[in-house]
Amino acid sequence: MAVAAAFPEVSVYNLELFFDLSPDLLCIAGFDGYFKKINPTVSKTLGYTDEELFSRPINEFVHIEDRAITSQKRDNIRLDNALLNFENRYVTKSGEIVWLAWTSMPIKSEQLVFAIAKNITHKKKLDEDRNGLLSNLTRINHDLKQLTYSTSHDLRLPVANLLSVFSLLDVTKIQDEETLEFIQMLKTSTENLKDTLDNYVDRLNQKNVLTVDTEEIDMNECLGPTLRSLSSLIKNSRAQISVDFSAYKKVEFNKAYLESIFLNLLTNSIKYTKPDSFPVINICSKIENGKKQLIFADEGQGFDLEKVKDKVFGFNQKFHDHADSKGIGLYLVYNHVTSLGGRIAIESSVNDGAKFIISFKN
Repeated sequence: MAVAAAFPEVSVYNLELFFDLSPDLLCIAGFDGYFKKINPTVSKTLGYTDEELFSRPINEFVHIEDRAITSQKRDNIRLDNALLNFENRYVTKSGEIVWLAWTSMPIKSEQLVFAIAKNITHKKKLDEDRNGLLSNLTRINHDLKQLTYSTSHDLRLPVANLLSVFSLLDVTKIQDEETLEFIQMLKTSTENLKDTLDNYVDRLNQKNVLTVDTEEIDMNECLGPTLRSLSSLIKNSRAQISVDFSAYKKVEFNKAYLESIFLNLLTNSIKYTKPDSFPVINICSKIENGKKQLIFADEGQGFDLEKVKDKVFGFNQKFHDHADSKGIGLYLVYNHVTSLGGRIAIESSVNDGAKFIISFKN
């Protein structure tokens, strides 16, 4: 009535209409713990008739696990303290659980509480689903870490044994130059494999942290060891590799991640070359709109992007019938880039090669 008196154009009818049509739960409760007035949204949400809601203490409609804390909050309201953003669960007549977020203001002189609640059940369900996904991803990440650790650890012994064989081999007794070259290539590849495994184990033994160390990396110095470790594969496939880092030579990134990116993109380009063709690979740096980019392009089998869409970088996704395909390489590349704030895009069509455009975070 006070509002209507202050603003004559606002009638009591309008106020009642506002009360009745509100999508939020509006109610007036007494200090005795009973509803005194409710809008239709309350009965619609809880599934009880107005008579049922007025005849029983409010706490009987509250989820049994939330009754104690709700009673404490109600006692605090009786001391003339407002209640802001309090969340609790109610049980509907059909047995469903709804989450409500309350804001309540007491009028101590009249022993009444004016309250408004929003139904946040959908939000809680989304939060629950998200937390479930995060929990599942955490478990998967832990399992993958343990698998990587075990694999890396178990492979170190046979690699060490292989290096011991090379150390015992007397190459002075070998006269054939081609054989000597093959032995050196095998030795270099084995040494690089040992270094890679050692780095994996060292990183996995570090404490779990949410950040990844970055440093200024020379692109040529990072690509060089990868090319040497793949030298036999490159030679046998007769791959033509063009490298141009003239746009910029250094980038702030994680060295192990960048080596993995080079390794996976190179092996994929060689693996998925077109039949009766030799791999042609172009690697270059570029600055686009002030951002440093790494462009990696080949002339291989490519993808039908309309079909594969967002699955290109998915885990265990395969798009070609290659016996050695595991569907992990591009997944790793994507995660290496995006985990450090970068972006990766792909341009491709069937039998017209693929171009990967990696934009680094400045």
